[in-house]
Parts: sequence; C-alpha cells; structure tokens
Amino acid sequence: MKKWWWISWLLVTVALGGYYGYTVFQAENKQSLLIGEASHGHFQIELACSACHTDAFGGQESIQEACVGCHAQELEDAHDSHPKKKFTDPRNADLLELLDARYCVSCHTEHQKEQTHPMGVTLPTDYCFHCHQDIGEDRESHQNLAFDSCASAGCHNYHDNRALYEDFLLENHQGAWVKELSRITAPDAAAKLAPQRIPDKQPEFVQQVAQHPDIHAEWSASSHADAGVSCGGCHSNAGTETWIEKPGIEQCQTCHVNEAKSYQAGKHGMRLAQSMPAISPSESLMPFKEQSLSLHQGCNSCHSAHSTDTQFAAAQACLGCHNDEHSLAFEISPHGKLLNQAIAGEIPPEQAVTCATCHMPREHVNVMGKKVVQVNHNQNDNLRPNEKMIRPVCL
Repeated sequence: MKKWWWISWLLVTVALGGYYGYTVFQAENKQSLLIGEASHGHFQIELACSACHTDAFGGQESIQEACVGCHAQELEDAHDSHPKKKFTDPRNADLLELLDARYCVSCHTEHQKEQTHPMGVTLPTDYCFHCHQDIGEDRESHQNLAFDSCASAGCHNYHDNRALYEDFLLENHQGAWVKELSRITAPDAAAKLAPQRIPDKQPEFVQQVAQHPDIHAEWSASSHADAGVSCGGCHSNAGTETWIEKPGIEQCQTCHVNEAKSYQAGKHGMRLAQSMPAISPSESLMPFKEQSLSLHQGCNSCHSAHSTDTQFAAAQACLGCHNDEHSLAFEISPHGKLLNQAIAGEIPPEQAVTCATCHMPREHVNVMGKKVVQVNHNQNDNLRPNEKMIRPVCL
C-alpha cells in the first residue's frame, strides 16, 4: 500500500512541477502564478510579470528599478517632497527603523488588495506619524490634528505638493475665482517634429486610393492631407513599401512620438507599453456604457482613422464610453455649455472646454531646441491627487 502512496505522490509532484514549469517559462497566461489581485493602478498588467519582476532573484533593488523605470519622470515633474536622497542622508538614518522609505514597496505593496487604500498605499492611513509625531510642538496650528488627516484634508500629499506650498497659496489666494475665457493653444508638435513625408508612388498605394474613393475624400479634408501625409504615411512603416491593412500605435508614433509615449503611460494604453493586447472597457473597474464594452483601446478609439476629427476626440469620444457620475454630468455643467456654444458657432472653438482640456492638457515644451505645444495623452497624469490639476489646467 505504501508503494502506491509513494508512486501517487511522485506523479502528483511531477505533474505540478511540469505544470508550473510550463506556466513560468512557456505559457502566455500566468494567472495561476498570481499571489493576489493587483491594485487599481496595475491590474491591467498583472499578467505581465516581468514588467515589475525583472529579475527572479533581484530582491528589493530590482523591484525598485522597475518602479523607477515607469514613475521616475512623474516624480521629477512633481518635485517629489520625499525623494530617496532624503532617506539615504545619514542624518535621517534613524527614520528608516520605522519606515524604510527608500523603497516604493515599503508603502505600495502589490497583490495586497484587502489592505490597499487610495493611491495604492498599503500602510495604515496615519503613516505620517512615524516621522512627524512632534509636528504639534513646532506648529501650533497642527496641535491635536489626527495623523490620518494629513493627506485626506487637502493639506499635504506625500509626493506632489506643487499646488499646496504655502508661498503658492499666498500668491494666488486673492485671485479672481474665474478668469476671463482664455483661448486654448492649438497643438503643433507633430507639425514641427514629424519627419518629412514623400508622396506615394508605389502601385499598390495608388491602387488603394482608386478602390476607396469615399475614404480618400474623407482623408482629403483632414489635417493629415494638409500636412502631406498620404496613405503610405500610415499604412506602411517608414522606409518600406509593404501595405499595412490596419495601422496601430507603432505607425502613429512615427510622427506623434510624445503623444504615443504619454498615451502608453496612462490607463488607456499601458498594456500596449508591455506588448499586451489593448484593454477594453469590459475589463475595467469603472462603469461604462454597454455598447462600448467590447471596444479595445487604441489611437482609433478616439481619433477616426481618416477624418482626424479632434473635436470629436476631445469630448464625444470620452462620453461614448464613460458612464460614471462625473462624465454624465459634463453636458449640463458650465464646461459642457461652453462646448455646446462652440459647436453652435457662438464662441471660437479654442474657447471651448472639453474633457481633454482638463484630462489631456496642452503642454508647452522645448524639444530639440524647438518650442512646441503637445497634448499629454496620459489621462491619468493629473487625476490623483486631484490637486495635480491646479497648476497645469485650472490656472
């Protein structure tokens, strides 16, 4: 009898070892390896294990490199209030005994959904206490304040305090509640930075134009036509003559480099950055309209393939999918009324306020010595904490 128990145990061990060995090294779906659900920030790429786990035996350092690889620029732009150098300073060594803030995972531990708070924080909400327990002695105004109210009361954020610094608040506290209507600057990054396009001469490309006169007419009235970007500009890779039936972000980023980069940093496109299939609303945690649930996200989700109607992309494309309270209230809000006025021709289009005005703001940047205006396509960049929207949008 013992012999059969040993044989059974051996067979089960070999079977399990084979299954997990195949899953680790060969299988595309690694769902069975998950030790828990990922946070709302990373659930889209929870099956792209190597996005974070770059080295099986790298420990905290390799995980930290992965965090910084995605979030370093965001922290730099935010003038991070708690940079790593603050905690590697020998004068602050005693603080590390309580909370080792040199590593992102000390505060943001993945696969711990049951203890994950807003912003992906997995510490108790009074974590500020560890370092600032004597703040009431230095600031009388802070006496008897609960430590779980530091970030929740709109006073402080751990990383990004650009809109909360005292000097900034004093400078702006007596300003007008609403300024006169400003004009939103038109983006020009692609026009200034895109490579020069050569007109199509390949027989197949010319033939495609003849076969699709309606599409060609639609394209003829677009900004792509004005810029000299013909069929081959999108339906082929640069330097090749092979026709691509359905161009993707790889072709779009030939001209729209920064837009594609920021798009893949947001939740609409973060899967594409990991070479994963694009997400659809049915896989999201937010409420969406039923007719949009099966639509996979990509450039053409908002931008029509041939008409490049940016006015549609700026609001109607968003409202065609999103079904949350904020989105449903847009059309009856002051911002929505301005957009309707612009559509009716009552005010210039550049005075309209759309979803994109706030969630995909125009950025004035210097690229290769050229001053350009580009659209930040990372719609999550200034969402949380919501004070991040004050400087680049509200003011």
